[in-house]
Amino acid sequence: MLKASGAMAAATLFSRLLGMVREMAYMHFMGVGWVNDAFQYAFTIPNLFRRLLGEGALTAAFIPVFKEKEKTHGEQEMWRAANAVISGLIVSASVVIAVAMLVVSLALAFGTPKNIGPMTDSGVRVTQQISAHMNEAPPADQTIHFWTPGHFPDRTILMLQLLRVMFPYMLLVCLAAAMMGMLNARGHFFIPAMGATMLNIVMIASVFWFAPKFGLGLAKDQRLPVQIFALAYGVLAAGVAQAAFQMPTLWRDGFRYRWVSPWRDATVRRVVRQMIPGTIGVAAFQINVAFVQLIALFVGTGIVSSYNGAVRLMELPQGIFGISLATYLLPTLAGLATDKNYPEFRATLRHGLASLMFLNLIASVLLVTLAEPIVRLLFERGQFTGASTVRVSYALICLAPGLVMFSTVNILARAFYALGDTKTPMKISLVCLVINFAAAAALLGPLAEGGPGLANLLTSALNVSLLLFALRKKLGKLEMESLRHNLLWLVCLALLAGLFSYLGWRQWENHLGHGNLLLKLGAVFVPALSAALLYLLAALLLKIPAAKEMTTFALAKFKRFK
Repeated sequence: MLKASGAMAAATLFSRLLGMVREMAYMHFMGVGWVNDAFQYAFTIPNLFRRLLGEGALTAAFIPVFKEKEKTHGEQEMWRAANAVISGLIVSASVVIAVAMLVVSLALAFGTPKNIGPMTDSGVRVTQQISAHMNEAPPADQTIHFWTPGHFPDRTILMLQLLRVMFPYMLLVCLAAAMMGMLNARGHFFIPAMGATMLNIVMIASVFWFAPKFGLGLAKDQRLPVQIFALAYGVLAAGVAQAAFQMPTLWRDGFRYRWVSPWRDATVRRVVRQMIPGTIGVAAFQINVAFVQLIALFVGTGIVSSYNGAVRLMELPQGIFGISLATYLLPTLAGLATDKNYPEFRATLRHGLASLMFLNLIASVLLVTLAEPIVRLLFERGQFTGASTVRVSYALICLAPGLVMFSTVNILARAFYALGDTKTPMKISLVCLVINFAAAAALLGPLAEGGPGLANLLTSALNVSLLLFALRKKLGKLEMESLRHNLLWLVCLALLAGLFSYLGWRQWENHLGHGNLLLKLGAVFVPALSAALLYLLAALLLKIPAAKEMTTFALAKFKRFK
């Protein structure tokens, strides 16, 4: 498990670091404000559908079927089933895209005010003073148009225009996610995880290479709103790059795409039946983000972009540890379930959860205690100011305590899917979805960007509790006693390490400050590495199995490399 998920984690680490560079470039370019809010929400919608139809419910429903076909019918039938599912994905995604593009175009036709600026040479409608107010909502008497019958606010118009450009990204990343699922089922973890690096490279290039070439000839105060569309076209190019990156490995494994009618195909019907409830089960967090951000878009300026910055920071350890383990565990648990080897199923699940909690607990605590220096180091430049650092840090402090819960939900949901049960996680997620939406909507007003994070923390804890209860009923027993005992110790050690890191940062800040890049690096890495080392040594002294296994594995890899 450590070898497979470790290789994927290394690729995911590289990809997530590039993703962080992308986010740094975006923040430098847009700052925290209503232009960034519009872009981030427009990007959230196709990303949501990607998780619904692509890397979430579809792969969770398809990988067990794919593994079963390989074991019981051979490779020829396995590839035929894959082609049928991909054909169905192309049709369904194309229909969703066509309907969405029509709805957005109609909304823009009826919601754009008459006094919006003329068409530019890039074909984008802009007003004279949008970019001058990119970090705050423009005054009502200049360019912002608070909603009245007949037109939308400018931020809504910009969001819809960006959404119309980016929505086809959904099909591209759905295909890439399906290919990634097939490769994972075939035992390839490193190369598929590296596919996301291509996406990030292209999106970074859109900021530094494409945006300066976009909208030339405009006045200086008009350039930024028009150049935002360069980032939107960069998203489409990134989707193409990510999908194309998967093909050579699949080709070598024997996959050849051929159209297979999905309409009466038994495999497609089976996958769809399992996917429909799983759509909500796997993507509950993303659905919550989309709904809550829609409210936040109108509650206050900068809430969406501030919260999104915190989410990106939290997704770094979540992707490296949580998603890597969950991706490995799904085909592994599915194979054990097919063989009805339930003792090994429980042991593998317990082992995965122990490794996840050991790594994500310390990551969660460090994100909370070092939120301000981390945000300052990564984002504070260009349009991203000291005030922006305060807002994103606050959002991260409220969100990061839920890191372990978010990752555990992913693993437990995949345990159900490996058992062929997609309805139970769906029912649980529906309950949590309603509670989360109500809590986040209630907390947005008083807590601004901190509200969604606290709401997600509470409902993810409830989600984990309900999933564990339901899984115990399904398997008869979970045999998690040793995990509970070690978890109590790990929580205490993580809190101690967190206190140590916070005090270390305050001492650094009081004596050295953060006046240059070297001091900013030290403010993060000196207390973080010291606290992480303290956490590891204490866990080894207490003979925590996950600490011993990972240390032994890392030392063996180091000696082999050396």
